[in-house]
Parts: sequence; structure tokens; C-alpha cells
Amino acid sequence: MSEAEFVAAVLTLYTDLPDTPLRPTATDQTTARRLFAESVSLPLIESALLLGSLRRLHRDPALPPLSKVRSLAYFRPVIEELQLQPLPDGYLEYLRLKLRRAASCPEKFVS
Repeated sequence: MSEAEFVAAVLTLYTDLPDTPLRPTATDQTTARRLFAESVSLPLIESALLLGSLRRLHRDPALPPLSKVRSLAYFRPVIEELQLQPLPDGYLEYLRLKLRRAASCPEKFVS
């Protein structure tokens, strides 16, 4: 995969998430290029984006609401977490299902 294809894929994954901007910024593009330069795999990035989003969605409703995510860099700590402790095989598909479920019925979203 070329750098341009990788960056486009990462930015699409990012902007398709709830609470993220509809359009990536130049800073988001730079972050995606850095991830490519660091050889971070696309499945790991997708896992981190989904996991980070699900953590945000599955907060205690009694807590004040979080502001919208403004940067791809917001997910960098989750990427680093998964680099240190990878998810089990098949977990990416589980995260995809959880996010689809949360998006279709946010009021019924439970772990």
C-alpha cells in the first residue's frame, strides 16, 4: 500500500467515527503520514480508533459529556497501548460490531 493510500484509509476510518470532524485537517494528514512512516499497521490503527470511540461512548452517563474529538492525535495513546499489548485475534471484528450496534441504538448501548 502506498503512503497516499494508507493516509486516505486512515483518514476515512477517522472521519467515519462518531464525534469526529467530517473533514480531516492538515494536522490529521501529518499524523497519518507519521503512522505510515512508523510502519503502524492499518488493522492496529482501526482497532485503536474503534476502541477509543467505544470507550468514549460507554462512559458513565452521569459524567459530563465529552467534547467532540478534534484531532486524529487524540487516538495516539490508544495506538501506543495496542502496540504494547495487542488485541487477541478476531477482536477487530468484535469492535466493528460493537460500534455498529452503538451507532444504530445509542440509547441501548451496553457492554
